[in-house]
Amino acid sequence: MPAAPKPEILAAFEAAKGFMPVDEGLALYDAAVAAGRLGLPLVEVGTYCGRSTILLADAARAAGVVAVTVDHHRGSEEQQPGWEYHDPETVDPEVGLMDTLPTFRRTLHQAGLEEHVIAVVGRSPQAAKVWAAPVGLVFVDGGHTDEHATADYEGWAPHVAEGGVLVIHDVFPDPVDEFTGQAPYRVYLRALESGAFTEVSATGSLRVLRRTGAGV
Repeated sequence: MPAAPKPEILAAFEAAKGFMPVDEGLALYDAAVAAGRLGLPLVEVGTYCGRSTILLADAARAAGVVAVTVDHHRGSEEQQPGWEYHDPETVDPEVGLMDTLPTFRRTLHQAGLEEHVIAVVGRSPQAAKVWAAPVGLVFVDGGHTDEHATADYEGWAPHVAEGGVLVIHDVFPDPVDEFTGQAPYRVYLRALESGAFTEVSATGSLRVLRRTGAGV
């Protein structure tokens, strides 16, 4: 039976700003709980306002590990002004740029999960270069261009331990979704073709893969 978050955690997830539907969140939580049994950190690439971080943090708390979430907090391509997923409330009026960090911090505080998360504020490839430890889970949910999705995969997938999981969000096989989901889809295909990862589950646009071999 899949692991499920407590009602208060699910409520906090649903109340937080973000785009992940509940069914995908539950699949992510189940994967995180399983990965937590390895006793290694759980890493998220792409924090936004902390909606999915809540689930990873709660799974990390239960396992006695830490969730690490990486984001520059200036928003990805489709979240900029003029695009469909832009939220004016996330713009810092003083500098005129998006800044989701304050909202993210409030999200974690309200959920009572601050002490179970390390927030890395910076660009994913730079953080990946200085990361030296194996991890139980990598959740790729950052930029949706080929450049950004590929860099996230190449930077973080090598750190997934044997038996750990790679979770990829916004996997849309239909070419009509070129801007929002084709780059993650191509990364997903690359992971499968590498022979290093085997698919465990597919829920909506969320794919869960387990490391079963070497490489990326």
